[in-house]
Amino acid sequence: MSNWKLVCPLDHIPRLGARVVRRPAGGDIALFRNADDEVFALHDKCAHKGGPLSDGIVHGSSVTCPLHNWVFDLATGTAQGADEGRVRTYPVKVEDGLVSIAPDILLQLAAE
Repeated sequence: MSNWKLVCPLDHIPRLGARVVRRPAGGDIALFRNADDEVFALHDKCAHKGGPLSDGIVHGSSVTCPLHNWVFDLATGTAQGADEGRVRTYPVKVEDGLVSIAPDILLQLAAE
């Protein structure tokens, strides 16, 4: 697809961390980068208590919510373990060190 929207260089997302992308409607998106430099995009709101997942701890291919320790799979958005729920995921890709998100998502990169 050639209409992907460029978000930022890969190195603007901390390894084992996140970067928030603001949207005018629909809620913010958290871009996560794991230790293997894979990037995932999830709705930045925990399905449990609405906490900001971008403030959570990234481990492997999961993120742990900072409020109540729910763990979500970064690829599927599904809660792990005994917890039930799901967070919306968004198509994201990395090419030539640049992170892009699907073209139908309106965004504005949050200030650092």
